[in-house]
Amino acid sequence: MTAQPRLVEVRSRILKENDVLARQLRERFQQAGVCVVSFVSSPGSGKTTFLEKLMAGLSARHRIAALVGDLATENDASRLGRACSQVRQITTGTICHLDAKMIAAAIEGWRLEELDFLFIENVGNLVCPSSYDLGEQMRVVLLSATEGEDKPLKYPTIFNTADVALITKMDLAAAAEFNLDEARRSILSVRPGMRILQVSAKTGEGIQETEAWVESLRAPQPKQHSDGYI
Repeated sequence: MTAQPRLVEVRSRILKENDVLARQLRERFQQAGVCVVSFVSSPGSGKTTFLEKLMAGLSARHRIAALVGDLATENDASRLGRACSQVRQITTGTICHLDAKMIAAAIEGWRLEELDFLFIENVGNLVCPSSYDLGEQMRVVLLSATEGEDKPLKYPTIFNTADVALITKMDLAAAAEFNLDEARRSILSVRPGMRILQVSAKTGEGIQETEAWVESLRAPQPKQHSDGYI
């Protein structure tokens, strides 16, 4: 009878420790001037293929790096290594998410001030990653056209903790009989006003728009007077 309260207590302590470290990471990233964007989705949504295309375009104009989380293998890090030279794999073993401690260890030795963007590809999972802040500036959740349009309704927490939704594999939408309007309604019913981008790594649809959005994250903000007005 005491096992469940103990489990809740341990989980709460772990999350609190993670949040403290995530805040410290966020401060480090901000001081270094590096914009950190994380990507989370279910397995097979096309995260790695999309990131490879996105990073290849951005690397011509910006200094970028990436961290990749997987239970096993370094396959995805090898793929992203074709788009930029600074890529590190985080192999989690049986752990189904990345946490702030893993991020802090993975960036050890990197000169963050020499980066413009750091991209984090989380482990393929729509449940556990929603609870772990990684110190990122933006979190992007991916939903592919080969998945159900109601996935945001089934996994609302990850959509509520993300800033942008990316609908991937749009080149397969017709074949999969994917209803884009229904998918958008599902996303917006969970997170009203959420920004939604549609992309295809195969055809290039939406890649330039996504690049422009990512670049806008580093745009200088207008200065304000002490009274709060611009």
